[in-house]
Amino acid sequence: MSDKIHDLGAGFWNIRGSFRIGGVLNIGTQCSLIQLESGRFIFLDSYALTGDVRDEVMALTNNGQTVEAVLNVHPFHTIHCEEMAKDFPQATFYGSSRHHKKVPKVQWADDLVESEAVAQRYPELNFSISKGIYYISPNEMIHAGSLLAYHPASKSLHVDDTFMSPPMKLLEVVLPELILHPTTKKALIDEPDAGKQYCDWATNLAHEWRDVRNFCAAHSYLVNFREGEFEKALLKAIAKARPKLESA
Repeated sequence: MSDKIHDLGAGFWNIRGSFRIGGVLNIGTQCSLIQLESGRFIFLDSYALTGDVRDEVMALTNNGQTVEAVLNVHPFHTIHCEEMAKDFPQATFYGSSRHHKKVPKVQWADDLVESEAVAQRYPELNFSISKGIYYISPNEMIHAGSLLAYHPASKSLHVDDTFMSPPMKLLEVVLPELILHPTTKKALIDEPDAGKQYCDWATNLAHEWRDVRNFCAAHSYLVNFREGEFEKALLKAIAKARPKLESA
């Protein structure tokens, strides 16, 4: 995966980046750039921009001067935060409590990224935090929980880990698919109906955000859905997982 920026329209750009496990296996990562109604910009997630992608972002944002904030929506995506803060020193950085602890060199805003205050500050986006599973798991290896962000104007959904797309097929002869993060079952909170909470949350999300066309996932692919396909794909994934999650 080489770095690439995708213009998804209506002021939304998805940047596909590189992230190597052990310096070898590239599972990819992402951030997204959004132009607000004010004309200024925000990022979803941090990424160390380089090359042509960096040049394009800087051209769009007056050499970074019109970037007002960076919203780090996944508690366990922290590697690029310091570099992002150097590139956009004037921006306000929002993160989870884990970001504050893991990357203390960044001057974090007092408002947490998942707070209602941040959601109200950016009405161009709809937010939803995963329910029934840990947002910040006590097990550092479990990353299923996150804050999801939907941009209705471009019909683009930015999601890290919680939902994914399966490996691309050589021949796309079926509808695009979605899968749940492989640690979802292990991420369930310690409540008897945690599995039901999660499945009900995801089901409601499928209905509420049924208009999604651009599915931007961190470690898989940018998937383009046709009308109605996102809702069907997410409902199918939940229906498949519900028996195991509700019996956990």
